[in-house]
Amino acid sequence: MSARGLRQDRAADDDRGTRDTREADDLDVEEVLALVKDRDAPEPAHPEEPAARTPDRAAPPAPPEHRHRATPWPEARTIAARAARAPRTHVSVTLDDALGLVLAAPLTALTDLPSFDTSAMDGWAVAGPGPWRVRDEGVLAGGAAPAPLADGEAVGIATGARIPADTTAVLRSEHGRTDDQGRLHPTRDMSHGQDIRSRGQECRSGDRLLPAGAVVTPAVLGLAAAAGYDTLAAVPRPRVEVLVLGDELLTEGRPHDGLIRDALGPMLPPWLRALGAEVVAVRRLGDDAEALHRAVTASTADLLVTTGGTASGPVDHVHPTLRRIGAELLVDGVKVRPGHPMLLARIGDGRHLVGLPGNPLAAVSGLLTLAEPLLRTLADRPAPEPYTLPLRDAAHGHPHDTRLVPVALGGDHAVPLHYNGPAMLRGIAAADALAVVPPGGARAGQEAEILDLPWATAGVDACFT
Repeated sequence: MSARGLRQDRAADDDRGTRDTREADDLDVEEVLALVKDRDAPEPAHPEEPAARTPDRAAPPAPPEHRHRATPWPEARTIAARAARAPRTHVSVTLDDALGLVLAAPLTALTDLPSFDTSAMDGWAVAGPGPWRVRDEGVLAGGAAPAPLADGEAVGIATGARIPADTTAVLRSEHGRTDDQGRLHPTRDMSHGQDIRSRGQECRSGDRLLPAGAVVTPAVLGLAAAAGYDTLAAVPRPRVEVLVLGDELLTEGRPHDGLIRDALGPMLPPWLRALGAEVVAVRRLGDDAEALHRAVTASTADLLVTTGGTASGPVDHVHPTLRRIGAELLVDGVKVRPGHPMLLARIGDGRHLVGLPGNPLAAVSGLLTLAEPLLRTLADRPAPEPYTLPLRDAAHGHPHDTRLVPVALGGDHAVPLHYNGPAMLRGIAAADALAVVPPGGARAGQEAEILDLPWATAGVDACFT
């Protein structure tokens, strides 16, 4: 069974086993409060959503300031994609190191392909009509140029070997027989040039094979090698540094005494590599404002990714640090659940910082909302084609914000998964993608935008390069 099939089976078991779970179990505290507040007292939290008339009760209090600053989810992704520019500097990399990079220059053939006439099959190179007398020696791939053939002559030849001059065609080994005198006869009709790969059949030297901007796949590596390349001009991978914040995090063992395991330290680096980044360091700083300031100011990475500390609690040091260094906040909160306290800042010299919430699934939301579009631009990678699928089951939503829900893909539909609370990873671990659920939720059968997880389509081994 395929990996996706296993995930689908697990998703079905998960869905059947928890179908009677209350919807509130999938909500964080803030979402539940928002739902209650929305039911009991409509709030004019968003300019685009005018408050309902309530003549029989007083107007609700003004919402917290951060709700005014929060950016709609689609707009946040657009801001992130436009926050940086693709680097103008290019690197020359060996073919072994080029997988997953983007070509910085067109791939132009350095030779004809094939560079000489070659045999497409094992058999005999023949000249003129048969029967033919067969030379004693054969022609193998990689050998010197063979002597020309005379009319009525044949020579055994291997696939990929050079075709002797004056050859009419290649007779496949299964299409010929020899008589008692050792003469070769065809067992079926032949055509002129049959099973000969002519020089330049695929391309001529100087032909453009691929444009700049093409992603280097395994097939591109093979084409580049065949066309004569040892190195490729490519856009360098964006350099990313991960700063893990929080005094309560353990790096090994089981949770105990109020301490919990750090899930983001192991998860984020390979995920960032799957998005095309080079992770240069992972630093665990705890809740230390000075350590965070030193790390941010000393880093030379294109992108800093912090985990936790994006709210306004007593040990949430990300905002104060950004103010201290004079950073420009481009996104300060996003209307998305989970993950609304995420942020994006420009910290100078073309460098950026993405602040992820500390809850694991909320951090995934921030990663795909802000880090993925920014890294895509820095790596000069094309944006994936958007697509939608109908949801097999209804997916509850937030009253005002977009919701990202882990889903398993079932061919022509998406199955929303349980265990999708902000602190949970069980749902995303079984998922193929995230469904974008609009404010208010989505009914069964409703089309939803789908965000693929990189390993769900490319395979786990293919994307972590």
